[in-house]
Amino acid sequence: MTPLLGIVGWSGTGKTTLLKKLIPALNEQGIRTGLIKHTHHDMDVDKPGKDSYELRKAGAYQTLVASAQRWALMTETPNEEPPDLYYLASRMDGRTLDIILVEGFKHEAIPKLLVFREGTGRTAEDLVCDEHTLALVTDIRITHTLPVLDINDVHQVAGFVAQWLRKQREYGMMG
Repeated sequence: MTPLLGIVGWSGTGKTTLLKKLIPALNEQGIRTGLIKHTHHDMDVDKPGKDSYELRKAGAYQTLVASAQRWALMTETPNEEPPDLYYLASRMDGRTLDIILVEGFKHEAIPKLLVFREGTGRTAEDLVCDEHTLALVTDIRITHTLPVLDINDVHQVAGFVAQWLRKQREYGMMG
């Protein structure tokens, strides 16, 4: 299975901003990234007025929209439990990915980077790391037992992720 790496933190800490910089930095290193983003909002990737939207709203439980550039599968799940992270990851084509970055799902038992930014109404004392936290990614100077990465140095963060991924591959080959 493709390794999962969580990017977690409180709302407003800059997880999405970090990912928008980290994904290209990993791609530059030849690391093909996938992304799963969790949201608490009622979201829709389709637009009212488009044929696919209208057909889905007519009652299709699954709608696949395809073009020469991309395709998307939308599945209606109104009466189901929230989807399991591993189920979602299994829907991705692991043959084309080296890593799946996961924004959110902070309570999942997966390796993760904890993002903390000053000025979010939280303090460093509020940081809660679990046994799956690999490093802190922050804009403050802090002494911690975990590695502390500079949120403003995307190449440092990408290097850490690349090194972690290499270890996963080596362990996978030996294990």
